[in-house]
Amino acid sequence: MDKKIKKKLENTRQRLQLLRQQLAGAKKQEDEPGEVERLKQDIAALEAQVEKLKSS
Repeated sequence: MDKKIKKKLENTRQRLQLLRQQLAGAKKQEDEPGEVERLKQDIAALEAQVEKLKSS
């Protein structure tokens, strides 16, 4: 893995951690309809991106 991929992977993991925290908050306080589902989709997309980066 080169430095560019490592940096992308690190940034993606940080964003994933932030989204998971937002999801936990959204589950506790459901103000916006559809927010929980949107966050779950974003998390799934980022997890797929992490796997793709790991395999390259």
